[in-house]
Amino acid sequence: MAKSSSKIASSSSTSLSDKTFTGLGNLIKLLPTGTVFVFQFLNPVLTNYGHCSPVNKVLTSILIAFCGFSCAFSCFTDSYKDSDGMVHYGIATVNGLWPSSGSGSVDLSKYKLRIGDFVHAFFSVVVFAVLSLLDSNTVQCFYPSFESTEKVLLMALPPVIGAISGSVFMMFPNTRHGIGYPSTSPSDSSDNSSDDD
Repeated sequence: MAKSSSKIASSSSTSLSDKTFTGLGNLIKLLPTGTVFVFQFLNPVLTNYGHCSPVNKVLTSILIAFCGFSCAFSCFTDSYKDSDGMVHYGIATVNGLWPSSGSGSVDLSKYKLRIGDFVHAFFSVVVFAVLSLLDSNTVQCFYPSFESTEKVLLMALPPVIGAISGSVFMMFPNTRHGIGYPSTSPSDSSDNSSDDD
């Protein structure tokens, strides 16, 4: 009898952790891949696998702030292919893409800053905050009691934020292919921002 109840408890905790990781995986798709990789690679080292000293807390805070800035900044970058087929990256401004050297025949004014860029930047930072602040090493480092008392929140928040962010990203589709985001074929990038100016 005890074995069957422990199996049920074990399988329910496994399915809950699977759902949590699935939710986090869906959230990661909305972030720049390089930023997520840097965070996932450095966070265990900087938090000392959750056993933090004050120095570890400072270094982890710097990492989270830097990666959060990177998520926001990458929403304001874009790329284009010049007449030679070379991919160039730039920062979106109110006048178009900067720097504009070597653009050749490409009209960089169509890459101008849009309201959707700010929406994407905000929600990318929110998604990254959920990913980074609910990471097990971060939780053990900064607020270890939270892991035992707020398990429901730790499991429910990623899917909820993912659903909200996914809905917003559907309303404001991201057509930018900047730093950290996958590029597209030349035909896709040529009419990159024509739909949501």
